[in-house]
Amino acid sequence: MHTRISHTVSHTVTRRGFAVRVLAGASLAAASLGLASPAMAQAFPSKPLTIVVPFSAGGTTDILARIVGQALSAELGQPVVIDNRAGAGGNIGASLAAKAPADGYTLFMGTVGTHAINATLYKKLPFDPIKDFAPLSRVANVPNVLVANPAQPYKTVTELIAYAKAHPGKVNYASSGSGSSIHLSGELFESMTKTGMVHIPYKGSAPAVNDLLANQVDIMFDNLPSAISHVRAGKLRAIAVTTTKRSEQLPQVPTIAESGVPGYEATSWFGLFAPAATPASVVARLNAAIVKVLNQSEVKKKIVEQGGDPHPEKPEQFAAFIQAESLKWGKVVRDSGASLD
Repeated sequence: MHTRISHTVSHTVTRRGFAVRVLAGASLAAASLGLASPAMAQAFPSKPLTIVVPFSAGGTTDILARIVGQALSAELGQPVVIDNRAGAGGNIGASLAAKAPADGYTLFMGTVGTHAINATLYKKLPFDPIKDFAPLSRVANVPNVLVANPAQPYKTVTELIAYAKAHPGKVNYASSGSGSSIHLSGELFESMTKTGMVHIPYKGSAPAVNDLLANQVDIMFDNLPSAISHVRAGKLRAIAVTTTKRSEQLPQVPTIAESGVPGYEATSWFGLFAPAATPASVVARLNAAIVKVLNQSEVKKKIVEQGGDPHPEKPEQFAAFIQAESLKWGKVVRDSGASLD
């Protein structure tokens, strides 16, 4: 489906047919926080945890979940299972996590799509991104990068625009799904440049990148973590990044704004959530563990190497950020007239 935006603004197991990975625990967590329910906080966790990832394995959401999940396993003293539930722009996984028991054992790796875009983009949503979740902490902010298969004739934004206008309807761009930040990054570019490009949605970033590598699609506005290894290996050509500043990981790659599309900006973010009714003591325990691991030098290094910017914060800070993002992206989607069933 092609929607249009017109305004700027270790160990593998299988469960229920879905690939999951058990990230082995290393040490028992330290003392509990002694907050609202001391006994519950002290007992938690007493069994493995699951992080539901609403996109396929190999994409940025999955990469970040595995980095943090492995560190949380060591911090909490329990295995952490990554459960990939792709589909419907992240809505399938989000709905599953929202309805999970509110005991802290099922977490959700949410994104700007699931928690700031989809509520306006979709006519009917099987969950409420605000009411059905307890924010734990943002995990990372991530720039998107405009990449092309090296076989394509354009190497710069200017050349891409000229080629697309000379061949209307011939240039297509892949995304991790309709309504995702990757998709909207492309829609925003298309609307600002009037290039008439065609959107090709996939069920996650990984299958989209695979087709891009095979030259089955032309370009993609991918999250940097899932594209950077291919860029470094020369398998994909990085044309520009979507943020207002260049990425430290790809300093030679210009921004889209400085490449002839002034005012262009799109940034992705990722964060961990629990079901809304999770006890305050468990939320505090999980937040403390997440903040601790995100401040660990090895975890920070892994996230930065992937092109992300670690961003630990308190639940109330994350909640305020989500409210602001919901207003921002809601306006963009409404102004565009974009809508999905």
